[in-house]
Amino acid sequence: MEIDGGIGFDPSGVIEAAKQAELVGYDGFWVPETGHDPFLPLVLAAEHTERIKLGTGIAVAFARNPMNLAVMANDLQTLSQGRFILGLGSQIKPHIEKRFSMPWSHPAPRMRELILAMRAIWASWSDGSRLAFRGEFYRHTLMTPMFDPGPNPYGNPKIFLAAVGEKMTEVAGEVADGLLVHGFTTERYLREVSIPALERGLARNGKARSDVQISYPGMVVTGTNEQEFSAAVKAVKTQLAFYGSTPAYRPVLELHGWGELQPALNVLSKRGKWDEMAELIDDDVLNTFAVVGDLEEIPKKILARFGDVVDRFSFYAPYHLDPERWAGVLAGFKA
Repeated sequence: MEIDGGIGFDPSGVIEAAKQAELVGYDGFWVPETGHDPFLPLVLAAEHTERIKLGTGIAVAFARNPMNLAVMANDLQTLSQGRFILGLGSQIKPHIEKRFSMPWSHPAPRMRELILAMRAIWASWSDGSRLAFRGEFYRHTLMTPMFDPGPNPYGNPKIFLAAVGEKMTEVAGEVADGLLVHGFTTERYLREVSIPALERGLARNGKARSDVQISYPGMVVTGTNEQEFSAAVKAVKTQLAFYGSTPAYRPVLELHGWGELQPALNVLSKRGKWDEMAELIDDDVLNTFAVVGDLEEIPKKILARFGDVVDRFSFYAPYHLDPERWAGVLAGFKA
């Protein structure tokens, strides 16, 4: 299992964060798209690191088009000397339509086509073939010499696709190089729903499980004293309540018999009752979604849950813990 880090939700200090992540032994470094661009920090990270993988975790696919993404990913692959991973996600309809003013329809088929379009664009650059991609959602039929960067010396970037539902997970297996599991995913849902769907997608394209990686940002609750631990519990419960209020994530709750929790959280979210939402996340829900324990216990507990099914693991901890202490947790995986 490879262990990844990231810069959280603030791009300031990205150079030092990337250098430190590589120094302490992380295998990968992910940058999210929240209030900041996910690509720009990786330009700096690529310049100041040598070994660590660099990925967007995630970039909103439907806020862009295949040509935008193909160019950006190709450039970052070159700048990082072959270490870039393009992590994509669909986001949800209100954000695509109301925040980005972009079209939303049939997310799984659209995502499949978007990735295939990117691969067609890269192929036209690498082998000089005519660009002639015609799909239901995207059409790319023009590539003149001025806009053709030529073959990438490091090959095409890897594409990882974020998914919760079965249809999108099947798309990841069929056309992507990896699955980015959502943090609002339990071990049971991963084993009983996500992996079978991934395998169905792999079968469509004649691929094996070894042809893709599963990357999982696991919720972790830990601390070195009672005050830190209590803060971690509160922060993770708040994060789980936020995700749990989203209708698209209800199937995860339903698998565990907690389906009615989703509409209850949704009602409170519309009223802005964020503290009350967290109170609905009891300890059973917390312990099912999150790995909970003392710092020295975390590596063993993560490996016990996910060691046989997850290829890359990152700590999803929406609270502050000294980076040196997280480095100590990382060391537990390397022992």
